[in-house]
Amino acid sequence: MKAFIASIIIVIFGLSARVNSQTDSCSSSLNLQNVNLPFDAASLNCLVVWDAHNYILRYSQTSSNLWTFVLSTPAANSYIAIGFSSNGRMVGSSAIVGWMSSTGGEIKPYYLGGTSPNLVEPNKGSLQVGTNFSLITSQSNRLYLGFQLETNQPLSRLIYSVGPDGLLPVAPNYRLSEHRDKVSTYINYVTGQSKLSTKSPHSRLRKSHGVLNMLGWGILMIIGVIVARYLKPYDPLWFYLHTCIQSFGLIFGIIGVFCGFVLNNKLNADVSTHKSLGIFILVLGCLQVMALLIRPEKESKVRKYWNWYHQGVGRILIIFAVANVFYGIHLGEKGKGWSAGYGVVIAILFVTALIFELRLWLRK
Repeated sequence: MKAFIASIIIVIFGLSARVNSQTDSCSSSLNLQNVNLPFDAASLNCLVVWDAHNYILRYSQTSSNLWTFVLSTPAANSYIAIGFSSNGRMVGSSAIVGWMSSTGGEIKPYYLGGTSPNLVEPNKGSLQVGTNFSLITSQSNRLYLGFQLETNQPLSRLIYSVGPDGLLPVAPNYRLSEHRDKVSTYINYVTGQSKLSTKSPHSRLRKSHGVLNMLGWGILMIIGVIVARYLKPYDPLWFYLHTCIQSFGLIFGIIGVFCGFVLNNKLNADVSTHKSLGIFILVLGCLQVMALLIRPEKESKVRKYWNWYHQGVGRILIIFAVANVFYGIHLGEKGKGWSAGYGVVIAILFVTALIFELRLWLRK
């Protein structure tokens, strides 16, 4: 009986805590205690932007070039963030991040240069943060993150995130740990409507770029090398297979690189390393084609040097291609599934080549 009563008490307290964490809603005006607001709180538009974590956003155009934002979230021992993105993606966007610690509240702008913590830089980004209003406070089991942006029109694609529990940024570098959860949304500032971005911008072009490059540079090229090295006894079949497979790989790769250039122009993303590697791989592929045009006869004395060059360039191309495919998956925020899938393909090709190599050595 005592255990039953204790269980009821725990449930009641749990429900009470949950209700308190949801005391803020758009049905009531913003009412913060001991906070002097430099604007009329009643003028703020209000909407629920992330149901899963009960994120509520209030905003208004305070003047012609000044916008006010107040983000309300359940209180937690983690950072909360709102990012402004040109394309709905985290990478390349700028964000305002706030958190409450034992020493007080902290709010900082960040530039999200990549998905690893060292590329998320504090006190940087494209946001022009106003100096008259900056707020991070905890009241009634809610966190309130407030700020103003000096702009004629804020970006409409907003990203919200919540940090891992107990891992707060600390001085001197204020590095952010990877978020526990995030969501990308689109907001219409005129109508006050917000919706989840269920589909990434230019998703078909992004998928074409990734799949074509993965198939062309990262798979077919490897298969072509395996054919050339281990099917030499089947002459001239191995040569025709090698040429055909590499030709398809080159064609798919060139189209994939072209899709990448178009995508980069549309997204205007900072992917200089990925782009440079792609161009380098394309150049190596073109050099391989040019090398075929000047291939010496088998009886020529310089044939072995040509073979060294052709095989060396091919191996360098494959190494950089595989690395860039994995890096591209990372940049595209496709998660572990794509990396694991491509990793399995590479592992199968590696084991196949290893078996052929062992057979070749045994024959010798």
